[in-house]
Amino acid sequence: MAPVLEKQLPVSAGTGDNNNEDEEGQNLWSSILSEVSTRSSSKLPSGKNILIFGEDGSGKTTLMAKLQGAEHNKKGRGLEYLYLSVHDEDRDDLTRCNVWILDGDLYHKGLLKFAVSAQTLPDCLAIFVADMSRPWTIMDSLKKWASVLRDHIDKLKVQPEDMREMEQKMVKSFQEYTEPEEASPSSPQRRAPAGPEDEAVVLPLGDNVLTHNLGIPVLIVCTKSDAVGVLEKEHDYRDEHFDFIQSHIRQFCLQYGAGLIYTSVKEEKNLDLLYKYIVHKLYDFQFTTPALVVEKDAVFIPSGWDNEKKIGILHENLSTVRPEDPFEDFITKPPVRKLVHDKEICAEDEQVFLMKQQSLLAKQPATPTRGATESPARTASGSPRPAGRGQTGVSAASMAAVKKPDPNMKAGAANEGVLANFFNSLLSKKTGAPGSPGTPVGAGVQGSAKKTEAGFD
Repeated sequence: MAPVLEKQLPVSAGTGDNNNEDEEGQNLWSSILSEVSTRSSSKLPSGKNILIFGEDGSGKTTLMAKLQGAEHNKKGRGLEYLYLSVHDEDRDDLTRCNVWILDGDLYHKGLLKFAVSAQTLPDCLAIFVADMSRPWTIMDSLKKWASVLRDHIDKLKVQPEDMREMEQKMVKSFQEYTEPEEASPSSPQRRAPAGPEDEAVVLPLGDNVLTHNLGIPVLIVCTKSDAVGVLEKEHDYRDEHFDFIQSHIRQFCLQYGAGLIYTSVKEEKNLDLLYKYIVHKLYDFQFTTPALVVEKDAVFIPSGWDNEKKIGILHENLSTVRPEDPFEDFITKPPVRKLVHDKEICAEDEQVFLMKQQSLLAKQPATPTRGATESPARTASGSPRPAGRGQTGVSAASMAAVKKPDPNMKAGAANEGVLANFFNSLLSKKTGAPGSPGTPVGAGVQGSAKKTEAGFD
């Protein structure tokens, strides 16, 4: 037995060394796997989605392209796709956030099935874009697109317990909102998870809060806020109008638990703030900007900050309208001004023009000559002809015999009547009368001379 034990001792010693090496190797691999697992869990998720809704021309694509850093004005049809680069400076991690932009035509709403499914719905953020340059369309647009998203979510047939969990998460996020603290540059970018000692007393929701809970974060973005000045100059908008508009939008935001932000790509207003709020809601980044309600064209109201009492402050400035009045009754669409465009006149061909004039002249009746229409008074007194045969017989009596024209007659008919009467008076003279057309000129003179001589006899 002794030799056997001697042979077994070296074997047992070698086995122990191998076991130690195996344990060290296993510990090394365990540490590597643990580190990789820790890093992978802390990395930014890559499946986040932003759903953009809005009317045609509201600036959806332009706004998101500006956030993306792209300078293009290409507008697609149907369902557009963009992405936002998200950088975590603390862990030097980079990821992409998917952006889906639905066309403004309701015909394309069925394409939402390619953007969001029942599995990806919890990782979505919905943005409803409203055009501030056309404020009379805002409320109808918000209600329409919110209904489209609600119908699509209902068609996804999410499990009731999953949907209830998402809705409770929205309620909790709204109730636990606190004013952000100013963060120093050295503070972490990501928000630290709240511990049990950090739990605060949450207040119950109001009657009009989260009555339309979609289960995902919602953000209302009013684009083209620089149009406020144009509305004041061209449509006589006053502060009362903008307060009324903001009041109705904020009431809508309460129903969906949404945030509100006014932006302007033209003036680059609140664009950086919009990006920070998006990554805050999707990736839980730290956010340090409080609500902004002073400037009417740069409003920012985070989700959970607003309530009925704060909205009531806007109602104090309403004098000609009541807060509960219908939106479309006060914010009306201005009448369309018809632009009068002068039609371009093209000159026709010269020969065609002359032929038309020739045909017109041929159709017109012949007009009397100038001599026939001259006044008889001018002919009797101012005629350049020498006084001769037939002219000496014209006297004042013959002129007096011309009848006056009827005032009811037209000018041309009156002139013809005067001429006819004048010439008829000449023709009615007796043939033997002195100066008549049928009597010789010397006959009357000789007769008178004979009578004179007889008298002297």
